[in-house]
Amino acid sequence: MLAATGCAHVGPRTVAVDRFDYSTAIAESWKQQTLLNIVKTRYVDFPVFVEVSSIVSGYSMQTGVNLGGTLSLEAVPGTFAAVGGQAIYTDRPTVTYVPMTGEKFLRGLITPIDPKNVFFLLQTGYAADFILGMSVESLNGVRNLSTAGGTAREADPEFLRVLQLLREIQATGAFGMRVEEDKAKGSTGVVFFRRGDVAPEVAAKSAEIRRLLQLPEEPEKFTLAYSPARGTGNELAVNSRSMLQIMQAIGHYVEVPEAHLKDHSAWPSLENASAIPGPQRNVRIHSGKEKPATSFAAVPYRGFWFWVENGDLQTKRALTVVMFFFTLAETGSPEKLPLVTIPAQ
Repeated sequence: MLAATGCAHVGPRTVAVDRFDYSTAIAESWKQQTLLNIVKTRYVDFPVFVEVSSIVSGYSMQTGVNLGGTLSLEAVPGTFAAVGGQAIYTDRPTVTYVPMTGEKFLRGLITPIDPKNVFFLLQTGYAADFILGMSVESLNGVRNLSTAGGTAREADPEFLRVLQLLREIQATGAFGMRVEEDKAKGSTGVVFFRRGDVAPEVAAKSAEIRRLLQLPEEPEKFTLAYSPARGTGNELAVNSRSMLQIMQAIGHYVEVPEAHLKDHSAWPSLENASAIPGPQRNVRIHSGKEKPATSFAAVPYRGFWFWVENGDLQTKRALTVVMFFFTLAETGSPEKLPLVTIPAQ
């Protein structure tokens, strides 16, 4: 009876443990999957993603108690009693996986990310030089570093200067972004440079950004538009990268084993690593024969381990941003989820 009472309401007691364990497992596997696909792009291998679409945990607890005995009227030794009990605990989790394939997934990989979503990350506190250096090819026609084909095309000096200035005025709150609703155009991203209540040196930096990007001097706000060329009027043209381009760009920071470079199974390292803008120079994905004792994320691939150091904040941030962009890129599978039936016991 005590055993049955102690095991009552087993379901509610599992909620705190299950939510923590499952969320941790999903987060770790998502990091590992993202890291593996970044490494695969360096090897010209196709990235593959599998989504955990549902988790159903089913529990059952069966308890029983039996009593038995014999009473003898002749002698005390013939009198005895027996008490028995049993408990059966069953845990049957059902995890459903959905491979992300099809036209929608591929389109999401190769379609440039909406510039509005890129600048949203700046609003959350991510550094402008880091996010824009990783996710855009050009700003108003001023070009970023390009790593297409395994070789580095250096960024325009104006682009590097703009990233530095944006980071500096971002810290003062003089640069921001908001979404405006328009009946004809729908939701439109708008960036603005504050004029009032800013220090003279901040105003000077904003003016320099306008000059470098060839933006008009008067307007306080500019509408974000996707374009590889310079914008018109009050537009800030952003040539944003696709998810595949971002993963390929991060893939150039993978330390490819010497054996794989010799057999030409992976792209070589950048010819001009000094051209990498700002914080991205410090991004590193290590490799080795042995699995690291501790790491932020580690995956095996082609006989080697690839990992991100737990103390490497720059690379951890880059991997996290790639995961954010993957969510924003709308790469979800259009396939219908399977129907899961949970029996009642």
